[in-house]
Amino acid sequence: MPAEQRSSAAPAPIVAAPEDGEALWFNQDLLVFKATSETTGGAFALFEEHSQRGKATPLHAHPDADESFYVLEGEVLIEIEGTQQAAGSGGFVAVPRGVPHAFTVTSDTAIVLTMITPGSPALEAFFRDAGEPAPAHRLPPPGPLDIERIQAAATRHGSVVILGPPPFPPPAGSDAASQSPHAA
Repeated sequence: MPAEQRSSAAPAPIVAAPEDGEALWFNQDLLVFKATSETTGGAFALFEEHSQRGKATPLHAHPDADESFYVLEGEVLIEIEGTQQAAGSGGFVAVPRGVPHAFTVTSDTAIVLTMITPGSPALEAFFRDAGEPAPAHRLPPPGPLDIERIQAAATRHGSVVILGPPPFPPPAGSDAASQSPHAA
């Protein structure tokens, strides 16, 4: 593992209360870092992702990290290498590094616990760069995917490779749905 990903000091135990952790608004989500690469000695990063219906990621891959999702509440539709599958409460998805994937939230809200292994300071920097500090631990106002901002942050940090737009039709009733080639 590269030296920049592994701390020379042994990590201390981590105990985080529900309100603990750095909170960011990122792509219609509230991300709350519960453990970072720094606090785990580079072993992993872990964050809660609070999402709302219609949130979608662009099709992307992580060249240097595996990404695992455990759905705590709600339902997501995940695409991995061109195949889509739903994951509801209690569902688990593991995406090895380099594998193209994306997901969208299909329930009103969802809470997903996401683990990045090994920990990646560059991926954490990507989220901070493409997002903004959350003024409170609550969801941001709904809005469109800011693909330009996400692409620029991905290019700067190298921890995410954007492969294309979200591979899902926009949610019914959204402005984007009426303008989408997927619309009926």
